[in-house]
Amino acid sequence: MAAGIRPIADIDDSVMFECMTGFADRVRIKRTEETERLGLAGREGQVFGYTTPSVTDVAVVGILADDYAVNVHFDELAEGFWFADHLVEQIDHAPRTVISLEGQDTEWVRLPNGEWQEKSSLG
Repeated sequence: MAAGIRPIADIDDSVMFECMTGFADRVRIKRTEETERLGLAGREGQVFGYTTPSVTDVAVVGILADDYAVNVHFDELAEGFWFADHLVEQIDHAPRTVISLEGQDTEWVRLPNGEWQEKSSLG
């Protein structure tokens, strides 16, 4: 094995994912000249997804360090924007967020630690 490359089992996930946001996390947009100009600096929203901009050709706020962007939805604007991940800072895991899929009798509730708890939506 090459120097500096370790098997995945040896990687400490807590370090790798410490700065990454997850689906449905509550986040705040960092202040930059661009986010200020767009009126998005300091706004809080919820992560709705991720993409590879080179494939999906979405417009991204900020300069990409990697081919990875985060979609943040802002309720007060009823709109979402794609951001370079370094512009998005996590506030929390949005505990008590509930998601469901049409035609399914199951819901998932977000716990404070970021995990999802499955429960029947029938009662």
